[in-house]
Amino acid sequence: MTEERGAWKTYGERLIYDNRWVKLGLADVEAPNGERWEYHVVHLGRIAIALIVDDQDRALMLWRYRFATDQWGYELLGGLVDEGEEAAATAAREAAEESGWQPVGEPEHLISFEPLPGQTTAPMDIYLWRNAEHIGEPTDTEEQGRVEWVPLSRVQELAQRKELLGAGTLVALLYYLASRNAGGAAGQDEATETA
Repeated sequence: MTEERGAWKTYGERLIYDNRWVKLGLADVEAPNGERWEYHVVHLGRIAIALIVDDQDRALMLWRYRFATDQWGYELLGGLVDEGEEAAATAAREAAEESGWQPVGEPEHLISFEPLPGQTTAPMDIYLWRNAEHIGEPTDTEEQGRVEWVPLSRVQELAQRKELLGAGTLVALLYYLASRNAGGAAGQDEATETA
């Protein structure tokens, strides 16, 4: 793979800022044209997201404010994977803490992706549940918002209005709907139920 046309060479990286949430490095790289320089790279922690869909074709989301982009909108539930924790366990834990709804059953790994691969590592893992149990009020007081079951029929409208916040929410919902419509893994259970 490294011999493919357009591959970059990396000779190392030095960390210039490091904490639990963000690491900033300068990578010593050589571009395909032979030029070599230090390139800024941002490393973010792995994020796990829960897509919980109920039998009324709604997704559990949080309507909230994000100060960095000065936006209100809907987000799926999730958060930073703790050291030693499995991503699916993080998604389930975060869903319960942020919404008061505990995912039920085994999750289906829906998709993993990197949203900004040009200069940032930010791995995201999305897990799908088709059932959840209300266990009480949200316990994560930093993640204030309004918990809602949002009809999946509104996804396109909300995306166009920029009311779906973040790549994790957009990719998860659009991938789920596309694979369901194409009869993919996310749509297999539904196809079985209607047969």
